[in-house]
Formats: sequence, C-alpha cells, structure tokens
Amino acid sequence: MTPIEATRALLNQAATLRQGYLDVLGASVSSPAPTVAQRAMNSPLVATVYERVWRPLAFYTASGVTTGSEQRRARRDLRPTGTAKLLDIACGPGNFTRRLADELSDDGLAVGLDISEPMLTRAVADNSGPRTCYLRADARALPFEDETFDAVCCFGALYLMPEPLRVAQEMVRVLAPSGRIAILTSCQSGFAPARLVTTPAAAVVGLRMFDHDTFVDMFASAGLIDIHQDIQRAMQYVTATKPPNPAR
Repeated sequence: MTPIEATRALLNQAATLRQGYLDVLGASVSSPAPTVAQRAMNSPLVATVYERVWRPLAFYTASGVTTGSEQRRARRDLRPTGTAKLLDIACGPGNFTRRLADELSDDGLAVGLDISEPMLTRAVADNSGPRTCYLRADARALPFEDETFDAVCCFGALYLMPEPLRVAQEMVRVLAPSGRIAILTSCQSGFAPARLVTTPAAAVVGLRMFDHDTFVDMFASAGLIDIHQDIQRAMQYVTATKPPNPAR
C-alpha cells in the first residue's frame, strides 16, 4: 500500500489528490482576516526559503536551538519506530515530517498536515519519501477518528493559528493510548518589562505569546501523563504521553 493509499484509509472524509498531496478542503480556506504571519505562511516565496533560511534563523534566534538539535529531540521524544503512524501538524515544507518518517519501517506512515497550498507543494517536491504523505486540512477539525496516531506533533505553528487550544485538543483526540505528543510554541517572558515589549510586538504580526502553564495545564486536564516542559528564551517545548488503555 502506498503512503497515499494508507492515508486515505485513515481519513473519515473524502480527499482529492492535488499536485502529489491529498486535499479534504477543496476551495481555498483562510482566516476571515489573515494576519501578516498567516499571509507569509501562504506565500510561495516563503515556502521556497522556509526550510533552508527562514525557519533556521527565526527559531535559533527565538530559542537558541538549531534545527538539527530540534529534529534529534523530536525523534527522541516521539519515538517513531516500526509500523507507527505519526501526524505532523502544520508541517510546512515537510522538513520534520520526512526526517521522522526515516525512523519508521516500510509499513510505518508519517502524515504531514498543513492548510497552506504553497507549503504542501514544496513538501511534495522536497521532502517526499516511501513513508510520507502530505494532506491539506484544517487542524481545528482533524479528518481522522479518535486514537488514530501513535505520535502527534506541532512544531512552531500553534501561535499562528486562530484557535490554538482547539488544535491542541484535536491533537490529543487523535492520539492513541500510550502515544506521544510534542509541541514547540511561543512562551511569554516572566519578566514584566519584557512582556510589555514582546507581547504587543508579536500581536502586530499575528503571533500569540502563551503563558508557561497554558499547554501543561491543558494536557494535564486531558488526562495525559509524563508531561515535560523545556523553556528556551521565547519558546517552550512540551511533551506528554496518553495513558495506556486499562487492562481488561
């Protein structure tokens, strides 16, 4: 079974194959009033330079962590092995999706999901592989049944989304028992003068700054365990596990 066939089998709604990726949305979907940042993520130019220039520079400045270190950390914490199924939310040009897929066996599957057509076009062109499939969908309503994936991640995108907590709840919903979840997102400084500068500046371009406790508390309320948080400059990296099903 090809990655596209395997992904179709997981979907709970029809999808069209377009330029190498599956699309459940059809007509273009965007926010009612897209922000500067959202418009950038839908730009073919940004999609072209994102993986090699835009993201490495922006995220190293914000966190002090290199892209290579991020990818190694993701592999360590998501543990994508064997026949696992992995979902990469807001995958962009697939720079994490493909590398996580490389850890899987031939029957494993890594699905990269994004709403940006230019990003998905780049993902298909630059980061396709024998265990990857790319999907255009709205992360606020993931087109999968409950407990579909063994690992779910979203690196560097929740702060761009109009309903980030709803997206995080959807990530938990589609995570299978014993599955791992990981997010990398913004973190508001605890230093009051810094907040007075960074929060309004982020708002101008459409970036949301989250409190330290936002996702830790949300994951705990959802019943996740082994919650761990690393705060690095203006970023936070949070991982957790869905408990296994109780023995019958």
